[in-house]
Amino acid sequence: MRKATPFGRRLAALALAATTVLTTISGVAAGEPAAGETELKEAAGRGLAANIRYTEYGIPHIKAADFAGLGYGYGFATAKDNICVLADTYLTVGAQRSRYLGPDAPGNSALGSARTSLSSDLYFQQIIDSGVVERALAAPPPRGPRPEVREIIRGYVAGYNRYLRDTGVAGISDPACRGAEWVRPISEIEVYRHFYAVATISGQGQLADSITAAAPPDPAAGVAPAEPAIPADAADRVRRAMGKQDMGSNAFAIGSDGTANRGGLLLGNPHFPWHGGRRFWQSQLTVPGRLNVSGGSLLGLPLVHIGFNRNVAWSHTVATPTTFGLYEVDLVPGEPTTYLVDGRQEKMTSRAVSVQVRGPDGSLDTVERTLYSTRYGPVLSPAFGLPLSWTETSAYTLRDANHGNLRGLNTWFELGRARDTRDIERALSETQGVPWVNTVAADRRGRALYADIQVVPHVTDELARQCSTPLGARIFPASGLPVLEGSRGECAWGTDQDALIPGIFGPDRMPVLYRTDYVANSNDSAWLSNPRQPITGYPRIMGDIGTERGARTRMALTAIEEHLAGGRFSRRDMQELLFDDRSWAGRQAAADTARMCAGLPDGQAPTSGGGTVQVGRACTALSEWDHRMATDSRGGLLFERYWLKVARLRDLWQVPFDPADPIATPHTLDTTEPRVRQALGDAITELRAAGIEPDAPLGENHYVVRGGDRIPVHGGHGTQGVLNMIVSEWDPERGNTEVVHGSSHIQAVSFGRGYCPDAATLLTYSQSSDPSSPHHADQTRLFAQGKWVRSRFCEWDIRTSPELRIVRLRER
Repeated sequence: MRKATPFGRRLAALALAATTVLTTISGVAAGEPAAGETELKEAAGRGLAANIRYTEYGIPHIKAADFAGLGYGYGFATAKDNICVLADTYLTVGAQRSRYLGPDAPGNSALGSARTSLSSDLYFQQIIDSGVVERALAAPPPRGPRPEVREIIRGYVAGYNRYLRDTGVAGISDPACRGAEWVRPISEIEVYRHFYAVATISGQGQLADSITAAAPPDPAAGVAPAEPAIPADAADRVRRAMGKQDMGSNAFAIGSDGTANRGGLLLGNPHFPWHGGRRFWQSQLTVPGRLNVSGGSLLGLPLVHIGFNRNVAWSHTVATPTTFGLYEVDLVPGEPTTYLVDGRQEKMTSRAVSVQVRGPDGSLDTVERTLYSTRYGPVLSPAFGLPLSWTETSAYTLRDANHGNLRGLNTWFELGRARDTRDIERALSETQGVPWVNTVAADRRGRALYADIQVVPHVTDELARQCSTPLGARIFPASGLPVLEGSRGECAWGTDQDALIPGIFGPDRMPVLYRTDYVANSNDSAWLSNPRQPITGYPRIMGDIGTERGARTRMALTAIEEHLAGGRFSRRDMQELLFDDRSWAGRQAAADTARMCAGLPDGQAPTSGGGTVQVGRACTALSEWDHRMATDSRGGLLFERYWLKVARLRDLWQVPFDPADPIATPHTLDTTEPRVRQALGDAITELRAAGIEPDAPLGENHYVVRGGDRIPVHGGHGTQGVLNMIVSEWDPERGNTEVVHGSSHIQAVSFGRGYCPDAATLLTYSQSSDPSSPHHADQTRLFAQGKWVRSRFCEWDIRTSPELRIVRLRER
């Protein structure tokens, strides 16, 4: 007899502890009481119960009589679609990657910057050992999760484990983890650790390698490391490193003065990764009389993060406030783990962190590393290209404003129950849990809201002036990252009276704007959320004021203003605005580039390598390009490859930025600049090496492969100001291949006179990461065609779906 594994014993115990019932019903008649509310209440009285009603494209409408049942249905349904991605998430936050995958395997980029599994495990193990999540979990709400949230997560864990128990590891259809020993049942604490990892990804999460590599100077080395000089481009290095390269968004809310039906209208267009643990998953979550919300969730977090209910819709964009800060502490001579605060000595906290590591022969060993912290947070090694060395005289340490943040779970629960935009602002203000995004919302009454109420370190401009180190003085004005003197107690972060936790700004200090025409954000600061009413007066750490806007911001504001000048918005107008795929940079610079190209001596473009390349049909392709990144646009790919290089240059425009004309300036490309010509030559060379003609239709070389089919993808890089942002991997021999990130869970929601919201949605990469699923690429094909999914929110819509299928899930 084969000996039972620990995993097998755990599954067996779960099976004995519960009696389960699962019934699937297809082809329900329109008049049948598909919601089953009475039956659900009766089932809930006996244990966990949910009805999962699937409509087109595998979208589940999960209904339960209580919140535990709602989480139960969510956990089962999301595991069914994405078990391997979820299991990898729990493997990561449990610090077990090295044990199962080996220490040199890549880290999970969805949850932090750790390059290897060993670094990832050391980082997450020190979080586990610190007990920070457990302390936050023990706090009463609003600091800790409210009872309904706890119930949802309790049910989610049971639903996830139920799916795994029913399927068995060997029965998983996704080859990415079928039969893998690291796929296992989960516990509630792992879900909370997952949220905490997401909350801190913009702070300590992006410095994981720096935290795990930090070590005091070794006296035995003989020569103490000297303090490196501050590089001249230090601020640029920080801006590039903190740019959240794989996340962005557009969000537009149109008020009653700008809509055809006088109600609110929202477009939510987050640009998130297409792969891994920051994928969205779409659902509707209903507990009758208590919650009814539809939208997208980050995988494994059973609350709607971007969505709508009957009266209000909201979206988020990755915001500009810096969510962490650095401190430089002076060390006691000869004692590199003792530092000074106001002349008094404090010992660093040391923690021996141990993780299990699988060797090449399959044997397990233990790796131990000592990590250090100060009163501010973990000690660092160099990061962001900055001289953050731990020397005999000083060390750098990090304070993350999202430390201990589980409050965001309450935030998104409350957003799902909001009745209007005022409720949205109230939910943000009372929970103070949004970690690194701002919020754009529209309601049935026609009010549009922009609110950057999120977690921000309480570093005023005055504090930065008084307490910045030389490095901080260099980088803070341009990047918003504070580097303060940790050896002066007066340099500690402040606290507002209305802040829930010490060290952050309260909501009364945050940028908030209500309008009846529109608000918009495309990852720039709050300043021009509506150029007719600029927002000013906030501290630098929250974002800049009066500076050049990004290309997507300029495209968005121009497109909205142009439309409003000629009429009012409908939901369909907003969908067309996004999928028009216009390039702001193309409108501004393609014609000048084509003329520059045509004027090159002997038809030869210089390259950055010192040679030249024959331009061939490139000049004609640029002059005839329609300035769009549609699949049939010719010349768009050439311009994108060119503009990705040009946009990195300084002093690009002949007419500079003017804060009095912030949308139209800067303009007029300086085509006399040699580096601009070299950028064109390099782009032509790239396309030629990949065998791509400069005037080939975009869709021939801008695609994803699903199930052996090559699906053309429209959209372009945000650098050139395409709202429908799509960023693909570039293969030197094949050109653009797999999409890395970009438009993900899109929603256009309109509120008119009818009871039901009028909404269309699209999950660009589809519901399931499992290549064997029928919902692995179905919405991706819609996206390729520029089509959307009709949202089914109200009961009649759900019941009349031609593909309605009901799963009645019971456990008692």
